Amino acid sequence: MDLSPAKRSTVGLIAWCCLVAMFAAAGAFASLDAPTFYGALSRPSWAPPPAIFGPVWTLLYALMAIAAWRVWRDAGFANAGAALTIFIVQLVLNGAWSWLFFSLQKGLWAMADIVALWCAIALTLLLFARRDRPAALMLVPYLAWVTFAACLNYSVWQRNPALLS
Repeated sequence: MDLSPAKRSTVGLIAWCCLVAMFAAAGAFASLDAPTFYGALSRPSWAPPPAIFGPVWTLLYALMAIAAWRVWRDAGFANAGAALTIFIVQLVLNGAWSWLFFSLQKGLWAMADIVALWCAIALTLLLFARRDRPAALMLVPYLAWVTFAACLNYSVWQRNPALLS
């Protein structure tokens, strides 16, 4: 079946949104008990309230999906395979963090994951910038948030050695 460019683009956008939503859902599933666990942790004074995380991540996931779609739409996997592969790698790392931190309660592993995630996001941003500058710019808030999250992860891990072994 041969799709018109407009239909192909729409199907692609839906596919990228579904892919990102799948990883978001996997992370959310791992975080079902997060409000209770997070509430029991000693946190720095600059830690945001738990209610902030859901809206922020929803916006970031939407921007991520649109950014990936833009790169795919303009270059496809044939010409942007490396950028889109690294994008998927960072999705896996993103989803893994919730499992490591909230489900397994492994502070060191969550910290290692978030550092790898930050590197993967930075590389994705650079690779996207070669293809589509607006797509790369859509990842800037994500990189900023993960930078903040890494600092928070470290602080919480250091404050709670018994809970985040």
